[in-house]
Amino acid sequence: MINHNSLLARVFPFLVWLQQTSPASLRANALAGLTGAIIVLPQGVAYALIAGMPPEYGLYAAIVPTIIAALFGSSLHLISGPTAALSIVVFTTISPLAEPGSLKFVGLVLTLTLMAGLFQLALALARMGTLVNFVSHSVVIGFTSGAAMVIATSQLKNVFNLPIAGSGDFVGNWVALYENILQTHIPSLLIGVITLATVIVIKKYRTSWPNMLIAMVVGSLVALAMRSSGWQAAQSIQLVGAIPASLPPLSVPLIDSQIIRDLAPGAMALGLLGLVEAVSISRSIAARSGQRIRGNQELRGQALSNIVGSFVSSYASSGSFTRTGVNYETGATSPMAAIFAAMALAVIILVFAPLAAYITLPSMAAILLVVAWNLVNWHHIEVIFRAGRNEYMVFLVTFFATLLLPMEFAIYLGVLLSLALYLRRTSKPALTAMASKENSKLLVDADRSVLPECENLKIIRIDGSIFFGAVDYVQTRLLEAQQKHILIIASGINFIDLSGTNLLAKEANRLRAAGGGLYLCNLKGRVIKPIIRNGHLAAIGKHNIFANKSIALQRLQKRFGDHTCLGCEQRQLTLDSTSPPQTTETKSTTE
Repeated sequence: MINHNSLLARVFPFLVWLQQTSPASLRANALAGLTGAIIVLPQGVAYALIAGMPPEYGLYAAIVPTIIAALFGSSLHLISGPTAALSIVVFTTISPLAEPGSLKFVGLVLTLTLMAGLFQLALALARMGTLVNFVSHSVVIGFTSGAAMVIATSQLKNVFNLPIAGSGDFVGNWVALYENILQTHIPSLLIGVITLATVIVIKKYRTSWPNMLIAMVVGSLVALAMRSSGWQAAQSIQLVGAIPASLPPLSVPLIDSQIIRDLAPGAMALGLLGLVEAVSISRSIAARSGQRIRGNQELRGQALSNIVGSFVSSYASSGSFTRTGVNYETGATSPMAAIFAAMALAVIILVFAPLAAYITLPSMAAILLVVAWNLVNWHHIEVIFRAGRNEYMVFLVTFFATLLLPMEFAIYLGVLLSLALYLRRTSKPALTAMASKENSKLLVDADRSVLPECENLKIIRIDGSIFFGAVDYVQTRLLEAQQKHILIIASGINFIDLSGTNLLAKEANRLRAAGGGLYLCNLKGRVIKPIIRNGHLAAIGKHNIFANKSIALQRLQKRFGDHTCLGCEQRQLTLDSTSPPQTTETKSTTE
């Protein structure tokens, strides 16, 4: 038996689940794979049209990349292939450089896919799987919602059959629609409406049926009936076109220094978005199946699927939420289901590809409107707006940036805003003035309890990190203290950097010069070590660091001698402390 943690299993992870394959699991996975192949048939064609690619490339992307991701990924149930979000990024990245559907466009898309895969592989080799955690939930929801709007807008021209050039420009598309709406082609609009209605009815009353595939067939039959009836206008209904009845051919991405510079930003955004999709879907399904997902292994699987895919006529792929969910629900037990799905799709292409010549463009556009609607997660949007201002600000900025800016920059903008808001929150750690309850050894929030503080000693509890971004805020709060002596309860400080230790040293010198002092207690080892390592222990003073607040208050009470005030009279713990004495005050610094 091959162990999960062995080197062989890390390089060839499929060896682990292959040894657990049985005739019963093969049957279950074969059924799940056939179901997945039927689902991806209309989706693959639709996603290829979104990406500006010939329709067969959407099906090619669901064959070889799916197998590679299954063999080298981590999830037992993830199905990889073309997705709507990646397709729209591909289109908006390449369309300014080449005519959609042209040979140059296809070559640039394959180059973009290769570069995205290499970027993913670099992250995997550097064990940077946690990088996807920096793309917040609000960024993903904002981007997918914006992408849904762009997809829907770009397909309206096909529903109305208007003479508008393909573009990823959201505003430009709406302007063009407004200017050309009077040229609406009625037969195309009818087919689009009938296809859309068929999807909705089947989805509502026959949830187990492949609604998109059936609706696509219904739309094509209606178009055929219209043409046969002799309706002159129906003769100009646009068709998707024939799909070659062949397996994915070998391809060579375009490699050129200028092309690489032009595509680098889009490739990084595409790679990052693909990883976010794959890892988030894997973790979502794993939460139900009980499987443990290995982030870096999943990165390797997605990277290899895109790298290999770029040489077999496949454009960017990632995890598909729809197909992965169906795969799990239909009883898949291992990645063998994904391999069966890819093999079944290859057979379908070889046998039924000629029938694609009868698929109408308005029907596919209606299918894409449904895809766009499904991309918008209304429940999660509601949760984001309930979560607070920071979350919905990130969502709104990412959403509108997706509509108005190049999509790769929309993702970066959302991530940067998320990090900026996080840094803003962490740059203001909680500083709480403390006071003691009468006849009690408890220290409580002085402001909330309205208890008097000591007039000589300011007691402050800090909850949060003291790093370069928080230094100014902490220093300002310390300068506001009227007392010359300040005791910091540091149990809530988990991290401190050079700027933080330097701040403590400066404050210790300032207070000492004013006749007071800075004192620290309840320090964790991860906070004490940087103070020593950065050479600031001498400025603070070993004798001013205590193991806990009881010892600190007891020792400081002795140092202050006969000092009493209303706050001290109530601080009975400093007078009645039963804490065991320390042999030296410096010993407490290591406890």
